[in-house]
Amino acid sequence: MSGVVQVVCPACLAANRVPAARIGEQPKCGKCGARLLDGAPVELREDQFETFVQRTELPVLADFWAPWCGPCRAMAPHFERAAQSLKDRVRLVKVNTEDAPQVAARYGIRAIPTLVLFRNGAEVKRASGAMDAGALARWTA
Repeated sequence: MSGVVQVVCPACLAANRVPAARIGEQPKCGKCGARLLDGAPVELREDQFETFVQRTELPVLADFWAPWCGPCRAMAPHFERAAQSLKDRVRLVKVNTEDAPQVAARYGIRAIPTLVLFRNGAEVKRASGAMDAGALARWTA
């Protein structure tokens, strides 16, 4: 990466310009002070999804899931580990399809878990089914 990277704050949705050379230094939001890249998946509500994905210049990996889904629950700890290992390169988000049915419909989510990788706000990759942390890291590369 070179120059500046725009990262959306998971707490207030403010866009923050972070020097690419300093992205690994735990940058904070200039508006609310929250950590921008804390290594944890961001749980997005329906009204937050488009803003977060469209305005974040890092790739965004979305996990479309539901609380009643066994494979989704089994993959959750792996998704959290992947978020920690990829925190400077890929922003991982979770979208509960029960709470965000319009987002799920907009992206044609028919099975869960479904993983969608976005770059510059556009879908570039999709996979259905659970993956472990290593497979998630390789898949996003």
